[in-house]
Amino acid sequence: MKIDDTLNKAASLPSQQPVRTEKAPERAVSTPSPSINVQISPLSTQLQALQSTQASNGVFEAKKVEEIKLAISEGRFQVNSEKVADGLLETVKDLLNSRKR
Repeated sequence: MKIDDTLNKAASLPSQQPVRTEKAPERAVSTPSPSINVQISPLSTQLQALQSTQASNGVFEAKKVEEIKLAISEGRFQVNSEKVADGLLETVKDLLNSRKR
């Protein structure tokens, strides 16, 4: 396949349309700025209230999380399998009860 320079040749051809060198007269046009209305649903307000309540109640203790991270990284963290199993069973019970309702 031969590659030729057709694009460069077409660009060097004289233009069929005359080139305008005059500027169009500037018009002072005032366009109204669009107004944007934002409405927050009551649900989002409730969500914000819930998040701030959880943050103030301390859903988790940052200090305890850091201690656990350190214990894991040092290899001294031990998992209490009974506690994990009890937590899983409680979660399953809650899920089953919520489906019955």
